[in-house]
Amino acid sequence: MTPQTPRTSKGSLRELLDEKFMSKLDGLDLLSRKILQGKLQGERRSKRRGTSAEFADHRPYVVGDDLRFIDWNIYGRLEQLFLKLFLEEQDLTLHVVLDVSGSMQSGDPPKDLFAKKLAAALAYVGLVNNNRVTLTAVADGIVAQLSNMRGRKYLPKLAGLLTTKAQGPSDFDNASRQLVSEWTATGVIVVISDFLLKEGFQEGLRRFVGKRSEVYAIQLLSPQEMSPELTGDLKLVDVEDDDTAEVTISRALLDYYKRNLNAYCNEVKDFCRRRGIVYALVDSGQSAENLVLTYLRTAGMLG
Repeated sequence: MTPQTPRTSKGSLRELLDEKFMSKLDGLDLLSRKILQGKLQGERRSKRRGTSAEFADHRPYVVGDDLRFIDWNIYGRLEQLFLKLFLEEQDLTLHVVLDVSGSMQSGDPPKDLFAKKLAAALAYVGLVNNNRVTLTAVADGIVAQLSNMRGRKYLPKLAGLLTTKAQGPSDFDNASRQLVSEWTATGVIVVISDFLLKEGFQEGLRRFVGKRSEVYAIQLLSPQEMSPELTGDLKLVDVEDDDTAEVTISRALLDYYKRNLNAYCNEVKDFCRRRGIVYALVDSGQSAENLVLTYLRTAGMLG
């Protein structure tokens, strides 16, 4: 599938984020639990101390410190050596990877609506704080992409990409291979997907970890997937590849399904935990606003 750059949408982010939610997002910024030094200087204020032009504080001199940063004015008054500390400007890159394969359109409300709200909120925070943001829609490869965005001027195009319809088969490993071949900067990577992948999720996520970035995996399942209420004889059709199965739904079969689903989600969770990926299992029937303002702040991604 050939990736496309979406045109400016006639709609707006308000179709995904209401005014009240956006006003709360205006007070947030991207954080990182790791020290992620970008390639550009002077365009984004980090909360680290470094060597830019703006003074922050003093500390006592210790042997080995750079003599260029000694405050000789203080030495003249106190005859003690103190080092000048400065605010460091650092560029933080946000990569949002949005699954738009066919399985994401299932559920009531559909999973892709929640996923797009979450992607919109994260990209919005990044852009209004002058971070560098790349948003990519993936299925069996890269479907659409807006890369290296910076600043509010990209918000209309962001809305355009988020109109991408969820459809078609998934190939997460192929999509992740295409993505990491293009990325040069470390940063924060957020993967939003149901991870219901016949080919498996392991290789795709492992590629992101290999980029030495801070990775978040948001597994999104619908209320109907987490707790189905089906009975009788049914013909089930895979929305991605049209595989079919005729089954008789019984209480025993539903219990078996739930055990298998829980085991699979725990497998994704354990895989992530062992590799330092921050994992969250999310019910798409819940509030995207609550996930952003509560969980992601607690996890240390936003502050």
